[in-house]
Amino acid sequence: MKHEKIVRLCLAAVLTALVFAATYIIQIPMPATGGFINLGDCMVLLSGFLLGPLWGAAAGGIGSMLTDIVAGYGSFAPGTLVIKALMACCAALLYNALRDKTKLAAGLGAVLGEIIMVLGYFAYEALFLGFGVGAAASIPGNIIQGAAGMIVGVLVFHILQAVPYIKKLSY
Repeated sequence: MKHEKIVRLCLAAVLTALVFAATYIIQIPMPATGGFINLGDCMVLLSGFLLGPLWGAAAGGIGSMLTDIVAGYGSFAPGTLVIKALMACCAALLYNALRDKTKLAAGLGAVLGEIIMVLGYFAYEALFLGFGVGAAASIPGNIIQGAAGMIVGVLVFHILQAVPYIKKLSY
């Protein structure tokens, strides 16, 4: 393997672990949904922005899915894998398409990613977990989680982009 591929693989592994840690360690229970709010979305977005759509999707999806399994939310694990992977992938694609055109590229990518998260969990809970329209109860909590993830994720990304080595490693 080339040095660059090894570095990218290691960065993906580190970001997968950071997604897991940010999701598992920082948990604010949401009684209405039976789930929790966390800062994992921040790391999912960073994974997409730093690693690009493919590796970012893998890091975001796998790290988040592992949290569901370890935290006892196994029924959410398949949905989480797909939703968080799509979130990171789409955020990265929009960021990459707009980064030379506007300074708001990361913010716009984050908004798209969080819309995917909110709608994705609604659809997963309604259709696959059988909650029906009752799945709408999770929307406010997911919006709060998404807003926190967007704000922190975009701020941390801009701070990291000021570090030349990290900027060089970025997708």
